[in-house]
Amino acid sequence: MRPATLRVGMSTCGLAAGAGAAHRALTREIALRELPLRLEGTGCLGACHREPLVEVLDGAGAVLYGPITEEAVGPLLDHLSGAGAPVPEDRVVSRRGDRSDYPFLGRQQKLTTQLCGVIDPHSLDAYLAHGGYEALRQARRTPPEQVVEAVKASRLRGRGGAGFPTGAKWEISRAQRRRPKYVVCNADEGDPGAFMDRTLIEGDPHRVIEGMLIGAWATGATGAYVYIRAEYPLAVAALQEAIGQARELGVVGRDVFGTGTPFEIVVKEGAGAFVCGEETALMRSIEGHRGMPTMRPPYPSEHGLWGHPTTINNVETFAAVPSIMLEGPGWFAAMGTERCGGTKAFALAGAIERSGLVEVPMGMTLREMVYEIGGGCRGGRAFKAVQLGGPSGGCVPAGLLDTRIDYEDLRATGAIMGSGGMVVADETNCMVDLARFFLAFTQDESCGKCVPCRVGARKMLDLLTAATQGRAAPGDLRRLESLCRTVEAASLCGLGQTAPNPVRTTLRYFPEEYAAHMEERRCPAGVCPMSGGQEAA
Repeated sequence: MRPATLRVGMSTCGLAAGAGAAHRALTREIALRELPLRLEGTGCLGACHREPLVEVLDGAGAVLYGPITEEAVGPLLDHLSGAGAPVPEDRVVSRRGDRSDYPFLGRQQKLTTQLCGVIDPHSLDAYLAHGGYEALRQARRTPPEQVVEAVKASRLRGRGGAGFPTGAKWEISRAQRRRPKYVVCNADEGDPGAFMDRTLIEGDPHRVIEGMLIGAWATGATGAYVYIRAEYPLAVAALQEAIGQARELGVVGRDVFGTGTPFEIVVKEGAGAFVCGEETALMRSIEGHRGMPTMRPPYPSEHGLWGHPTTINNVETFAAVPSIMLEGPGWFAAMGTERCGGTKAFALAGAIERSGLVEVPMGMTLREMVYEIGGGCRGGRAFKAVQLGGPSGGCVPAGLLDTRIDYEDLRATGAIMGSGGMVVADETNCMVDLARFFLAFTQDESCGKCVPCRVGARKMLDLLTAATQGRAAPGDLRRLESLCRTVEAASLCGLGQTAPNPVRTTLRYFPEEYAAHMEERRCPAGVCPMSGGQEAA
């Protein structure tokens, strides 16, 4: 038997599928059998639908297996030692090192997630062995203004929602004279069905930290925060451990790079309020206040934490920066579209055959994402729509599947890129009920500060609930459309301004379903109770 390394995906998705038990069984059996196998824990490779995943690497190449549950450990080791039958083909995910024989993985272009599922996220040595912190060292040898120019030339846009040019944001912060300055990583991922930030932090926390440190050098920041929801215990622990390791390395702490300059990164755990993903509410929460949005301008780059200039980017944005420094802005820009460089990570979920974390170059079409990577809808059902951008996003119907993944192209459909949630709906889904589901989430997460969001979203939800229960009244459709316009125009922050999006896009693309619910009191998909007596979920 050839010596080999076994990698087990130990991210949240893997553990939920039984990776912990499989890892323990592998540890026990390898020791009992005295096999020349090295066992490593890694982050998520992205193929969540095949968890628990075990990759076997030896001199002959790499084979990815899954699902490998505790019960499948014995047969796997029998096969590897030559004492048993081959592993059943339905447990083999890929037989190639580049995984090109498995469309879900082979069609992706991994950049920010390139080391997720490859390295031990708890090992600084593993990160350094793959060039870790070399981008930071290169940036520190470069004048900050040139680092900002490189990020501008890369056409990197904020991956957290609106897609504001990252280099332009850094340039504004750099120009501020007030001290101190701060860098904030927004890891408050709260969209239903979204798990990009969690997966990235659990699988490669040092990459995010390195991107933040480059951002701090470029903007002149003297301190940093990572704002992350407490519901992500593995990600929180990974960050805290990685920051401690970065301190030992000398890139964080009292004496950064031996210059005598201190720089600390603080992990701030949020209490799970969705509105704290909005940057002004996030800052208030860090300051110790209730997380509620404030008017803009002034913007955080000029007047942020405690009134000081603050650069806020999300996890994926910071994770893209090291590659820009190492490979060059032209390389990054060429990977995307004429308006946005690089790649984008998505959480592909819902009624899809192959779900998981997907990273693709900007410009890929939704059709390629759904069918070539995702394998189409489960059970061969007909595709109906995809909800993009979470509860603040919108539905894109089958007729627009050739839309490119690009901020402006998606906005033209009525949807938004958002942070990267992508929930697929098939022919069995009711679009009125889907809009009600997302609006119920947004309404529940409203901070209540402004009347249009607090009251308007509630009234919209009441109308949708009545429609799905067969209680719609004459004129409800007109009232719903009017409320959409009012809430969007008058709400204080992005949560309220985008709350109508799921309703507006389903009204636009599926008017016949609304007519059936409100005028005929029937649900074409057979999903809604239409009894008139049940409460909304």
